Amino acid sequence: QVQLVESGGGLVQAGGSLRLSCAASGATFSTYAMGWFRQAPGKEREFVGGINRSGHSTGYADSVKGRFTISRDNAKNTVYLQMDSLKPEDTAVYYCAAARNTDYNVWGQGTQVTVSS
Repeated sequence: QVQLVESGGGLVQAGGSLRLSCAASGATFSTYAMGWFRQAPGKEREFVGGINRSGHSTGYADSVKGRFTISRDNAKNTVYLQMDSLKPEDTAVYYCAAARNTDYNVWGQGTQVTVSS
């Protein structure tokens, strides 16, 4: 089973950018679809976006569409979340997740993103 470790979180001003990385190990990365989720304090975890195994297809939540971009490098066993035009409401712990079949069942430990106004 794959193991996931996120990095790249931090504090940024509104309008700024961050790029999160999620490094995978322990299994064949290219056999997993990957997703990014986030959870703000007091709220349920929500889907941010996902990318298929080849990296040729992505999908996003309406709240981030046009601002966030997911990509992956199967040679580096890494998936990325480029976040631009950040807003205070994007503040959350961001998690990457892997899906071998239809469900995301492997999760990273999360990385904090804080957007100041």
